[in-house]
Amino acid sequence: MRKILAVLVMMVAGASAQQFRALPDTPAWKSLQTLVGKWDGTAMEDGKPQATHLEMRLTGGGSALMHWMDEGTPHEMVTMFHPDLDELLATHYCAAHNQPRMKLVSAAPARLVFEFKDGTNIGPNDGHMAGVTINLIDANHHDEEWSWVQDGKRSTSVFHFTRASAK
Repeated sequence: MRKILAVLVMMVAGASAQQFRALPDTPAWKSLQTLVGKWDGTAMEDGKPQATHLEMRLTGGGSALMHWMDEGTPHEMVTMFHPDLDELLATHYCAAHNQPRMKLVSAAPARLVFEFKDGTNIGPNDGHMAGVTINLIDANHHDEEWSWVQDGKRSTSVFHFTRASAK
């Protein structure tokens, strides 16, 4: 029994020594990582400011950034930002019950623009997120512009966030 246990331990140790793909060292990926933390914000809804909350954290050994908006509410959503070989993607798990994927199409030092690439559970006439732009203002402030497409029409909602620890 001890020999079997020793072999299993060696197999697990060998597996943990595997080489994994290196994480990207791009300015865009580094910029996204600066957003790790908790954020409070506002967005306009029906002409009135609405409170919103956001948590961003690294997961998967630093290979994905989880953007968790409005945890515990009916419109809770998660977006996973992650590298895919030479691309940077955002997979959005939407309250609309679909999963659009967006890819980084433009990266300036303080502005990251993701546009729709493809998605799952999206029928021909279904509305879905079509893009997100992240504007980095400073270490404690950023804005997000979320675009939605429905019946060929695009609309955008802007969220203004302040780092919770900066209040």
